[in-house]
Amino acid sequence: MMAKVGGIDGKAAQAIAASVRSRRPRLTAPAAAALACVLIVLSITAGVSIGAVTIPFATVWGIVAHRLWLMLAAWLPGIDMLAPAAKTAWSAGRESIVWDIRFPRAILAAEVGAGLALVGAVLQSATRNPLADPHLLGVSSGAALGAIVALLHTGLVIGTATVPIFAFAGALAATLLVMIVSKLTRSASADRLVLSGVAVSFIVAALGNLMIFLGDPRAVHTIVFWMLGGLGLAQWSQLVYPSTVLIAALAYLCIRGRELNALAMGDEFALSLGIPVAAFRMTLFVATALLTGVMVAFSGAIGFVGLMVPHVARLLVGSDNRRVLPLSAAIGAIALVWADIAARTIMAPEDMPIGIVTGLVGGVFFVAILRKR
Repeated sequence: MMAKVGGIDGKAAQAIAASVRSRRPRLTAPAAAALACVLIVLSITAGVSIGAVTIPFATVWGIVAHRLWLMLAAWLPGIDMLAPAAKTAWSAGRESIVWDIRFPRAILAAEVGAGLALVGAVLQSATRNPLADPHLLGVSSGAALGAIVALLHTGLVIGTATVPIFAFAGALAATLLVMIVSKLTRSASADRLVLSGVAVSFIVAALGNLMIFLGDPRAVHTIVFWMLGGLGLAQWSQLVYPSTVLIAALAYLCIRGRELNALAMGDEFALSLGIPVAAFRMTLFVATALLTGVMVAFSGAIGFVGLMVPHVARLLVGSDNRRVLPLSAAIGAIALVWADIAARTIMAPEDMPIGIVTGLVGGVFFVAILRKR
C-alpha cells in the first residue's frame, strides 16, 4: 500500500508530477525564491525612497534600523540605545516620511499584490481558465460592495475590523452567488463558471453603485477614489489584518498544492484520485474570498494583478502549483509596489489611483493572452 501524500496516494502523486513536469521551468525553486526575496527588498526600498521628496537608500534603511532599535529598546530596557550622532543623521521630517507614510504604504502594496496574485493563481487552476481572476469572477466587486456598505451606511460598528469583515462577507456572498447562478444555468464546466462570474460581477457592481448613490454625498468622492484603488491610507496599526490573512492563506494553499494540481487537470481526473472536487473547490473559493475581501478592504478594487502575475510565474517555474503559488505571491508583491511608485510619480504631487495603472497594463496583457490562445 503506497503512502498518501497530501491526501493523494503515491501512484497518483507520480502521475501528477509527470504532468506538471511537462512544462520545463526556466528557474529552479531555490533560484526563484532567492531572486524573489532580493527583488522584494529592493522594490520596497525603492517604494520608500522614490517620491516627491527623494530619500537615499542608505538613509531609508538607516531610519528603519533606528526605529526597529527603538522598538527593541522599549521591549528590553537594559539594551544600549543608539549613539546620539546616529539619531541626527536625518531630519525629523524625513524620518516621518519614511516610517509613518511610505514604509507602511510599501508594505501594504506588497501584501495586497501578493494576495491578489495568489488568488488569481488559485482561481485559474480551480476553474482551468487562464483568464480567471478575482476581478472577473465578481469576488472583488463583492468585497467592494461590502466595504461600501460599511463605510457609507453602517459605520465602524465593530471597530477597525468592520471594513475587512464586511468586505469578506461581500466577497463570500458574491462567490456563493456565482455558484448558485452556475448551478441554475447548469454551467458546471469551468469555462462557463467564469461566464457566470462575469455576470455576477456586473450585478454586484451595480448594487455597489446604488449604495454609493444612496450614501452621504460628502463621502462619495472618497469612495470613488477608493474604488479605483489606492494605498494612501496605509497605517502600521492596520497591517496586522492583511499580514495575518496572507500568511495563513499562503500556507494553506501551498499545502494543498498537489490537490490543486489534480484539479487543474480536470474534475474527472481529480475524482479518480479520490478528491472531493465540489467540496475542495468550495474550500478554495472561501479561502480566496477571505483573502480578496481583506485586501480590497485596505486597498480598494485593484484589477488585473491576479490575471497577469500567475502567467509570469508559470513561465518561470512551470505549472506545478507548489511552486507557482509562492512565486505568484512574490511577483505580485513586486509588481504592485512598482505600480504604486508609478501612481505616485506620474502626476506628482497628485496621487493617481493605482487601479488606473494596473488597469492600463492589465488590459494590454489581457488582449495579448486572448491573441495567443
